[in-house]
Amino acid sequence: MKRLNDIFTKDIQTAVIAGHVNPDGDCVGSATALLGYVRRNYPWIDVSLYLERPKEALMFLPGLCEEVFTEPAMRSVDLFVTCDVSTKDRIAAAGALFDAAGKTVSIDHHASNPLFADVNIVDGEAGSCAEVLFTLFEEEKISRDIAISLYTGIIHDTGVFQYSNVRPSTLRIAATLLEKGVPAAKIIDESFNERTLVQNRVLGYVLAREKTFMEGRIAAGCISLEEMRQCGAEKKDLDPIVASLRLTAGAECAVFVYETEPGTSKVSLRSSSETDVAKVAALFGGGGHTKAAGCTVQGKPEEVLVLLTEALGKEMNADD
Repeated sequence: MKRLNDIFTKDIQTAVIAGHVNPDGDCVGSATALLGYVRRNYPWIDVSLYLERPKEALMFLPGLCEEVFTEPAMRSVDLFVTCDVSTKDRIAAAGALFDAAGKTVSIDHHASNPLFADVNIVDGEAGSCAEVLFTLFEEEKISRDIAISLYTGIIHDTGVFQYSNVRPSTLRIAATLLEKGVPAAKIIDESFNERTLVQNRVLGYVLAREKTFMEGRIAAGCISLEEMRQCGAEKKDLDPIVASLRLTAGAECAVFVYETEPGTSKVSLRSSSETDVAKVAALFGGGGHTKAAGCTVQGKPEEVLVLLTEALGKEMNADD
């Protein structure tokens, strides 16, 4: 595994850090951790972070400010680093700078990453991109703020250490970060567990209409744009839903479909069994992890739900 000294060399004067579209806790945590580490340890580099605005619960992370959410003004940069980005076309905010950069680096934990950068540091078995980043940092150079960002990334992509992607090293890393003074309980409650009234309302709406397939082995739900409007919900309010579906007794996999625009639906897939949902997502042009993946499919939510549950059922039968 490379160390960052091999990447952030003396000939790098300008650098950009970017994440993926609709950034989650791991993406934002990783990106802000890297931003803080570079500013702290490579002071000759003019480094900027560009992200789509994350959900409000993540806005406490160090380094986030209004300029992060604007389009970059520069035309070229010496170094472009992506955090938690599985494919080039998922780079958000500063994607136009990628091809013009002198050197590109991908730091990621998606096993499906096609190694799209000049330098690719990808650990497909890591529970989060933040975990990969920790292995690149020198422990004594990790400040409390950097530790807060890394810990946030880890808890979001491991479900607060509940998911099967947790390794013994994940817990050792978390313990090291706690020793840096991370307020773990506060971060978990306010950025992971806490839900708004609207989130509770739309979660209840979907769960009240939950369907099961494969004799209960698949739990599924969907929502249309009109139904979202009736609940007063936006895309950002839908995050907790697929995880709740996954907790249905007897369910080995969960499917959640929501309409992003008329005739286009986004699919989130989760697995608590040996079924590789990334393989199913790939059939529809998507990707992700073995246990968590997604794709975008043309069609109304109800129609797409049928397509995805059929494909998922075939994959589950093949595993059997």
